[in-house]
Amino acid sequence: MIKYNPKSWFSLIFAFHKSDTFRVLWKEIIYIGAFSLLVAWAEITYFPKAVVMEKLIAVYSLIGFVISLLLVFRTNTAYDRWWEGRKKWGELVNDTRNLAVKLSPILIDEDRKFFERMIVNFVWTMKEHLRKGTKLNDLELSEEEKKYLEQHSHLPAGISSLMYLRLRALKEKGIISEGEYIALEGNMNRLLDSLGACERIKNTPIPYSYSLFLKKFIFIYVTTLPLAFVHTFGYFSALIATFVFYVLVSMEVLAEEIEDPFGTDDNDLPTDQIFEKIRDVTKEILK
Repeated sequence: MIKYNPKSWFSLIFAFHKSDTFRVLWKEIIYIGAFSLLVAWAEITYFPKAVVMEKLIAVYSLIGFVISLLLVFRTNTAYDRWWEGRKKWGELVNDTRNLAVKLSPILIDEDRKFFERMIVNFVWTMKEHLRKGTKLNDLELSEEEKKYLEQHSHLPAGISSLMYLRLRALKEKGIISEGEYIALEGNMNRLLDSLGACERIKNTPIPYSYSLFLKKFIFIYVTTLPLAFVHTFGYFSALIATFVFYVLVSMEVLAEEIEDPFGTDDNDLPTDQIFEKIRDVTKEILK
């Protein structure tokens, strides 16, 4: 995730970061500019007195309003997904900290180290599970724990199961009371709830037909835009169409980037940094 100063206007205006939509779309901008210029030339050359073309401005103004509404809905939906993902990772920070604090005065020696490792392992596997998956060799595990987790295709759930088994064993030994067990179980349940919410965001993309329609709508609108503006602006209508294309498609590109916020793109959530914070706090509490 890019950190920046939102009050530094000029540095943002003249910045051309690799995530800038202009750098993403520059080839398409050239193609659309060339095509729009061709359309303008054809209309000026072969239909110089087509009065009906001048009346298209009102139609394109109405269509532009409709596209604006669609893009507002599109970007708001994508940002809602990004923000919900951020809230769930914020809840994860709180729940892991609360779990570690509650376990700290109760556990000693091996049990203490076990939960220190497993809380960190859970967050690591959750982070990587939402990206491309992880391997057991990436985790801090004993041989017995590795054998247990080899039976689970869903590693975060397997690690959570290990913690539940150890927690129940501590309850049966009388190390933790019934009330403590219920409180700790609640924290562990919320870890899985956060994971489930993030999986829902990742595995439920914007419907294909909606995305397809919006892209086609923008393309047809922009490529035919010179028809309405040639009689007023001449060849400059190609420049107008290109600029409109850049604005509209940039909104769609931004929405596509943030609707899955758990990857490694510049505008995705800083899950690596959040994991490091959770790891450091957990190790400090349960050291």
